[in-house]
Amino acid sequence: MSLENAPDEIKLAVDLIMLLEQHELAPEVVLKALEIVKKDFEYKLQASPLP
Repeated sequence: MSLENAPDEIKLAVDLIMLLEQHELAPEVVLKALEIVKKDFEYKLQASPLP
């Protein structure tokens, strides 16, 4: 499967992986940061009105 035909979440995941790898951060730091990001987006999802 080519990336251009991949679902948006796969494209975003690939972009994020590339960005994080370019910064050469320790995996532990990345995972802690991703947990913060996940909680933030879960909060936004709960706070947003339904379409």
